[in-house]
Amino acid sequence: MKIKAAIFDLDGTLVDTEMLWTDAIASYLGDRQYHCPRETLLHVVFGRSWTDIYFEIIKRFPPLADTPPHQMAESLRGYYLRLRQRSENVVIESSVKLLKKLARKYPVAIVSGSPRNDVAEAVKLMGAEKKVRLILGAEDYSPGKPSPAGFLAGAQKLGVNPSECMVFEDSQAGVKAAKAAGMFCVALSRQNALPQDVSAADLVLTDLSEFSLEALQPQRAK
Repeated sequence: MKIKAAIFDLDGTLVDTEMLWTDAIASYLGDRQYHCPRETLLHVVFGRSWTDIYFEIIKRFPPLADTPPHQMAESLRGYYLRLRQRSENVVIESSVKLLKKLARKYPVAIVSGSPRNDVAEAVKLMGAEKKVRLILGAEDYSPGKPSPAGFLAGAQKLGVNPSECMVFEDSQAGVKAAKAAGMFCVALSRQNALPQDVSAADLVLTDLSEFSLEALQPQRAK
């Protein structure tokens, strides 16, 4: 069956931001006299939607439940942007290059667990505003990954059958979501990233520069 759309995850797939968000949350908590070990926060953040992260935070620190998710997200964005200004380029260039290449042939969507405003800001950072047909953030679907809800919503909005979509992901939850949606899944397993079990993906690559549509055909025939 032919591929008719490409769907990308954002954090960890197109932009290397999950460490920055982890440190942003640590600073946010610290300024409110709360402490959570960085190793713990890494597992709270990586591969999870903002909704799930928010509920994990308030479960650990119940007084923060007085802060609604959108307000906490806005506060965290300030911490994140300050950290990003001091960091190297967070764009994963080879991944964005592939997105722009595929956009010449297919409609491209980004389905992320981050708040929609953060997704839109990242698209601008990548210089991909004219390449991305659709963005879905945490507010746009429920539940989050590993539920297939986000990918199914993306396919529906693009007017494409889920089985005709290929997904690019980097997390175990994202791979599970893509496969549960009935989509072909390419997993990005970068050497310096927090290890994730992406073995359920149809194709696992260490860099998306290795991807080609020609190499995809034998995989789909299996």
